[in-house]
Amino acid sequence: MADRRLQVFFTVAKLLSFTKAAETLHMTQPAVTFQVRQLEEYFNTRLFDRTHNRISLTKAGTLVYGYADKIFEQYTEMENMVREMTGEISGSLTIGASTTIAEYMLPSLLGDFRNKYEDVVIHLKVSNTEGIVSMVENNVIDLGVVEAQVGNKNLVVESCRDDKLVAIVPKGHRLAEKDVVELSELMEYPFICREEGSGTREVIEEYVCNAEGCKDGLNVAMELGSPEAVKGAVEAGMGISIVSEATIAKELKLQTLEVLELDPPMHRPFSFVHQKQKFRVRVMDELLEFARSYCEKED
Repeated sequence: MADRRLQVFFTVAKLLSFTKAAETLHMTQPAVTFQVRQLEEYFNTRLFDRTHNRISLTKAGTLVYGYADKIFEQYTEMENMVREMTGEISGSLTIGASTTIAEYMLPSLLGDFRNKYEDVVIHLKVSNTEGIVSMVENNVIDLGVVEAQVGNKNLVVESCRDDKLVAIVPKGHRLAEKDVVELSELMEYPFICREEGSGTREVIEEYVCNAEGCKDGLNVAMELGSPEAVKGAVEAGMGISIVSEATIAKELKLQTLEVLELDPPMHRPFSFVHQKQKFRVRVMDELLEFARSYCEKED
């Protein structure tokens, strides 16, 4: 309903990137560029300065961006009020989730939500926790679901459920005879860990720091970008690791890994994170409420 050219311009202005705007809007970059040029032709002035592969708002662009922000806030309020009156639950949302959550928690949650609200379209972006928080900060996504603490106090963070982490070792490993393992024992072996920015890695590093006073770290042998890659490396005998208990159901069934409890235990929250918006479309509230109920059932 709102002017498409203005929507595209507003997204580019928020992200200061045509490429990121195209990804966020699910458009091609040429289509985004065309819409912005159409708006510039309408106003008969440039809205962006483009130099050395970087863009910035012109004086006119800054003015248009300020009014666009007010327009879309009013539009959202209007849309919310009408849907509140009619009881309609529809629209689209873009959700971001860190890798562990996206692979092992969200599929069933979003599937059940989609079955209940068939008119809702949900787009999912997957990144590590650091990337998801950045997307929320820049309004690239409506809602993030992350697996580590969020430092930005200007965002709303709501705990969903508790996640337990466990140690995994290859079949036949020297530690495989144990049911419980202390951190000091794990530190003797090559460790397979997630990449920098991963929530899992952040929690493990904090756990090590609390237990060892940040003096000695794990013997990191390899950094990998997903839980599946980490488990595969451990199965291949390349090292040991610590992973979410939620990620190893298949391996336990197939008996391809040995799982050990940690002493002391390691837990972390799965959390929702979103902007503090005065007006929010009703579908966002419905998704949050649905997710809260889902988390309660899972606990």
